[in-house]
Amino acid sequence: MRAAVATKFSQDASASAVEVVDLDEPTPATGQVLVTVKAASLNHHDLWSLRGVGVREDRLPMILGSDVAGVTDDGREVIVHALVADPARGGGDELLDPRRGMLADALRGGLAERVAVPERNLVDKPASLSFEEAACLPTAWLTAYRMLFVRGAGRPGRTVLVQGASGGVATAAIALARASGLRVWVTGRTPEKLEKARALGADAGFATGARLPERVDLVVDTVGEATWEHSLRSVRPGGTVVVAGATAGASVTTDLFKVFLQHITIHGSSMGRREELVDLLALCDARGVRPHIDSVFPLEQAPAAFTRLTSGSTFGKIVVVP
Repeated sequence: MRAAVATKFSQDASASAVEVVDLDEPTPATGQVLVTVKAASLNHHDLWSLRGVGVREDRLPMILGSDVAGVTDDGREVIVHALVADPARGGGDELLDPRRGMLADALRGGLAERVAVPERNLVDKPASLSFEEAACLPTAWLTAYRMLFVRGAGRPGRTVLVQGASGGVATAAIALARASGLRVWVTGRTPEKLEKARALGADAGFATGARLPERVDLVVDTVGEATWEHSLRSVRPGGTVVVAGATAGASVTTDLFKVFLQHITIHGSSMGRREELVDLLALCDARGVRPHIDSVFPLEQAPAAFTRLTSGSTFGKIVVVP
């Protein structure tokens, strides 16, 4: 079968480290199911893998990609929950399993014609979603859903600030918050990205770091170092900041007086549970919410897809189709 693999580690996550090669088809282990991949999407996690973060060199060549939608051998159309974990090892919560890992890290990735995954990780794909749309949901969209509604307790009528208007999690948060009755404000580096965010449903857009008209109930931050202080300045007393990424760096300083005197809640969040993916799919199906797709590449052009991902000019998700 054909698959896109990392052949080496590259500190700048260069697409030159990605090749499309022929590999043996995977043999499912006990409890696993073969899925014919119809679409897979890229994430920043793939860039960390290309840099060698959390991956041993003896894993090379490594099939990339953890977000998959496809069909099982018995014809079931599925989405793969991208987190491979055992809830029992996490006290009943797969997010707390100390040996949890993304699909590409824990097993073999989904940028291939076929992939073997734990049967527990399969979720039925709603007929209303295309395979390309479905492949966008397991990481970025599930992360946004959990940030907004589980960790952030977002409710209709509240105001959420989404830092960084163009990333996969950010665009998901805009669409999901809008569909659920929240007022959505976003920040972005360019007028073009802010205008696209408004088209997705944002009520207002502001330059990165700009003073807001009023403080917000909830901040969704996946940027990190470049926006952290602004996030703390922008949340109201008693409000919540949820952080689930550090694409612009993880080294931050925090004014703890501001945090405890203003009763600000800070939550860390990463991915989401399988049942939360089921809830996300139900929301998308019922409300007609669809992920914004930046571009679609055939599997043979996977290196070009990674070049696009590292360009900084994407808006939404990049999808690869075998």
